[in-house]
Amino acid sequence: MAEESKRREEIKAEGMEKFEDARLIREAFRARDFSYSPYSGFQVGAALLSEDGRIYRGCNIENASYGASNCAERSALFQAVSEGVRSFRKIAIVGGASGSGEFSYCEPCGICRQALAEFCDLESFQVLLARSETDYRILRLGELLPHAFLPAHLSR
Repeated sequence: MAEESKRREEIKAEGMEKFEDARLIREAFRARDFSYSPYSGFQVGAALLSEDGRIYRGCNIENASYGASNCAERSALFQAVSEGVRSFRKIAIVGGASGSGEFSYCEPCGICRQALAEFCDLESFQVLLARSETDYRILRLGELLPHAFLPAHLSR
């Protein structure tokens, strides 16, 4: 009886996790709608979930000088940090060509991985690479950035 009750709770938790993931992916798609990507034509949206349950959205913002461009993941992260938030659970990322209904599993670039590592636990922080609310992969940040340069590496 106790095992059955425990299994029911596990199934309920899995269902809530999938619901939360789908919600986060939806928010990433909404963020993608605001992408400013006239040079690459590749629109990216990200939705970052804080430890306290708030969602911060970001899109890629390109610039004619290229170097001044900003990725969706960092746009979301910088928005959250600028509002005082420093702890996060997961991020959903969606990307695809402008005007296309086709989406790819869009991994964060190296700079975004490093920026996330500043505020996120490498072992528990989840990165959702989504093509839709039901078609997505989940990776840990540590899998994407196995030898992160962390604040602990700096001597004071």
